[in-house]
Parts: sequence; C-alpha cells; structure tokens
Amino acid sequence: MMSRPLPVGIKNFEKMIKEGYYYIDKTLFIKELLDKKAEVNLFIRPRRFGKSLNISMLQYFFDNTLKEKAFLFDGLKIMDCGETYRAEMNRYPVIKLTLKAADQINFESSFKKLKEEITREFDRHRYLLKSETIDEEKKELYQNILSGKAEDDVYSSSLRFLSECLERYYKAKVIVLIDEYDVPLEKAYFLGYYNEMMIFLRSLFNIGLKTNDSLHFAVMTGCLRVSKESIFTGFNNPKIISITSGSYGEYFGFTEEEVLNALDFYQYGYKKEEARDWYNGYVFGNVNVYSPWSIISYLDDLYSGNVRYPKPYWSNTSSNSIIRELIEIADDTAKEEIEALIRGESITKPVHDDIIYSEIKQNADNLWNFLFFTGYLKKTGEKTEDEITYFEMKIPNKEALYIYKRKIIEWFEEKTKIMNTDNILKAITEKDAEALSEELNKRLSDIISFYDTKEAFYHGFLLGILSNIQGYLIKSNRESGNGRSDIYMKDKGIRKRGIVFELKIVGDKDDPEEKCREALAQIETKKYAYELEEEGYRNVLRYGIAFRGKECMVMAK
Repeated sequence: MMSRPLPVGIKNFEKMIKEGYYYIDKTLFIKELLDKKAEVNLFIRPRRFGKSLNISMLQYFFDNTLKEKAFLFDGLKIMDCGETYRAEMNRYPVIKLTLKAADQINFESSFKKLKEEITREFDRHRYLLKSETIDEEKKELYQNILSGKAEDDVYSSSLRFLSECLERYYKAKVIVLIDEYDVPLEKAYFLGYYNEMMIFLRSLFNIGLKTNDSLHFAVMTGCLRVSKESIFTGFNNPKIISITSGSYGEYFGFTEEEVLNALDFYQYGYKKEEARDWYNGYVFGNVNVYSPWSIISYLDDLYSGNVRYPKPYWSNTSSNSIIRELIEIADDTAKEEIEALIRGESITKPVHDDIIYSEIKQNADNLWNFLFFTGYLKKTGEKTEDEITYFEMKIPNKEALYIYKRKIIEWFEEKTKIMNTDNILKAITEKDAEALSEELNKRLSDIISFYDTKEAFYHGFLLGILSNIQGYLIKSNRESGNGRSDIYMKDKGIRKRGIVFELKIVGDKDDPEEKCREALAQIETKKYAYELEEEGYRNVLRYGIAFRGKECMVMAK
C-alpha cells in the first residue's frame, strides 16, 4: 500500500496536508514575501508549476477567518523561522480570486464567470452585512453584488469596495490573492475579444490594487507578464517576479534535491536519470527546477503500474497554441531555428518580458519571448549588446521536445489536406521525373522537419502529399513480392494505372543519381510491382526518389 498518496491535481493546501499527500514544503515562500515587503507581487511562471497551491497556502496562513486551520502548518519550515513570522498567521482579512474559469468562447461568457468568482468571494464574507461598521448604502450595494443585480461597471471596483468593507470590520489592512490573472486575456486573444477583456481587467486591477488604501499587500500569479502599456496602464506598483528574476526561484517547481528525495521515498531512485532527461531543465533565476505536475504524474503512474516509461504529461494540460502560432508565421529563418532547436542546438534571441498579446504575431521574436516565459525554452547563456539583452535558449527536456514535434506534425497534416496536388499528379502520371522533383522540392523547402536524416520523415512527407490526391488508393509499406515497397498507389478507375515509390536517403558522400538507380533496381529485384500486376494493373510506373536535406531527385521507369 502506498505510504503517502501523490497529489495529482491537488491545489488546495488544506486537502494536501489533512489527507496526508506527499508535500514538498514551500512555506519559506511566506518568509521571503514578508521580508521583501513589496506591495503588489506578480509571479510569472509556466503552467502547472504550483502557482495555485502556493496561493492556497498563502490564504491558509494569512486569512483571519481560518484561525482554526493554523495546525496545517505544524512541522513545516515557516514555523521554525521565529515568532516574528508566526505572529503573522491568520492576522489579516484576505480576498482570493481565481480567474481560470474565465477561459470562455466569448466576452459575455467570460465576463459572467468573472462576476461569479467575484460574487463567490463576496458571499464568503457575507457576515459583513450584519455589521454596524458598514453603512446601509454600502450594504445595499453589497447585496446587489450578491444577488447579481449590480451594474456591470460595479465589478470593476469590486476589489476595492470589498477591501474597504473588510478593513472597517477588522480594523486591519487586506491581503489580495489573485491566481491565474492572465488566463482570461490569453483566451480572449486567441478567440478575438482581447480589447474588451483588457479594458475590464485593467479597471479591476488598477482600482483594486493601485488606488486601494485598504490594501496591505497583493500576490498575483500567471503564465505571462502583460505589459504596463496595456493592462497595467497607470499601474506603477507591481513587483514583477518572472523566471529571469533572481529571487523566489525555488518556490515554483521542484528542485533537484526535492525530486531525488521524492524518487527515493517511493523507491524509484534508479529512475533519476530518466526523470532528469524528461522533466528537468527549467531555470528560474539561478535555480534549476523540474516540472512538478510531470514529476508527480510520473511517480503516480510508476507506483500504480500504469507506465514503465516516461510520458509527456505537461503537453496535455493546455492547447499549446503558442507553438502553433510560431509555426504558422515562421519564415525561412524561423523554420531553420525551430529545426535547430529540435536537433538539440541553441538559438540566441533578444528577450523582453513586457510584450502584450496583441503584439504576438508582429514578429517571430515576440513569439520566441512567449515560448521562453511560458516554459517551452530555457536559458543557457546571456549577453548584452547595445543595451539589449540576448538569451541563448534551448528546448528544456524531452517532454517539451515532444510538444514541438507533435505540433509540427499536426501543422503539416493540416497543410497537406489543403495542398493543391494537380501538378504532382500530372507529373506522376506523365512519368515526368524532372517536374515531380521540382514540385516536391517546392514543398520540402516550405516545411519544418525534425527527421530530415531519417527515411521515416520523407516517407511521411510523401505519403501525406499523395494521400491528398483524389481517385487513387494509397498504400504504405504493404507486403508485396519479396519485400516491402515504401509506397504504392493505384488508380480506382478503369485505366488500371499503378505506381510504386521507393525512397532512399543520400549521405554527404553519396551520389543522388546513383541512389535513384538503386531504388529503381530494388523495385525490380524485390518484385514490388508484383501485387499490382497480379491485380490486373498492366501500366505500373516505378519511381526512385533520393532525399538529402530539403532537396530530392526523382527517376522514373
């Protein structure tokens, strides 16, 4: 029986501790927050790196309505930091909002979810309606928010209004916690209602966090920083802690030591190299960290006997739309850079963390920045030229590499579905090897490859194109004659035309023409056309194709 359950998907601190889940202690995060004393702290970390659990932990530590839950911190690191920190426990009124549910298909639906979240927090503090510290006019407004009768613009100032009510009641400043603040903006960008969402969130945050005299401090989390020129216009007080910042590096994600301890605890210490290759590689500040979601899921699957090998857990937690955006707008240079990354090489790009969603498609550099700050790339070096900071970056691990490859395959498959193949079919049926070579080379130069030294890539490339041709049945690697032909196609009509393709890879010292002849000879010696001829196809064309990089040569027989 598992000595301690693994917290797959657990985001509530109380549930984590009370139900005995394996917990990696991040409570010194509280100490650093109190020591640094920033009024508004904005933490930018990739998805699934423990942001929501940390927000929940902060609520249980500071919220004065949760005093009976103080025992949750018994034995944790923050309790050994001295009376100064213990005295802060359950001392403040707390407002907590989670904006994740606002990832809807249009602004109206998203705004409705935001209002529901705000109303839920007002309901948690419903006791304020019975207090004599709140005048009748404010109680009426409060009640309107609870009942859903308030005007839409009331919600823009709801954070400040609730803060003022709480301060009057408790005679103490308020702590505001906002989790996944940028989720509504990301969804709004991809679905076309970005400006409407930006205007509302700008008002909510500016009024609630900048002009809020009842605020003690605030903590916000998200995957991307959104520029001051958009959502934070006039909002000059946030302390931005991104993955490039030197502080707080160990509190989001698991450190090497924490992962090794967890592997040993569940008796999988011998898997440390495998775990490192797949889930390590992120650098926050000066700290190397692992993906916590992936490590926990990996351990849970190992312990449950569901897997023997690593899986790409992180890839299934979002649409990975940013990579798709990069692929779609990539020019020849960007395509070469993507291919270099997939080969394990690095690229160097200017980095700035204050771009906005509306700028995402302006150029590939903006997309590289988004990929870096959202965890799809890691920093391996840094330099400054002409006051511009450049990072050398690589794909962090095998799990992230899987996402790139999957998105490229999806993109290519969709691209081939709409590809015009008239010229290709004409060249094939007229046995025009030169024209077919020209058509294939055009398409090779336009794609992103990550197996351009392996026959499997070119096989998939050609098969994808041929599968888009109407009127022909396409088969791949079917048993035929004395061996296996790469691809063959046969006419569904009465013309009874068949075509056999054999592919070869051309090495640096190989002659492409000789490789084509070798492919044609193999079709004959292995009798690849035998099945077609047995079916009554008297006109069987043979093609030998030699591939090298983004070029090919074709010979016909």
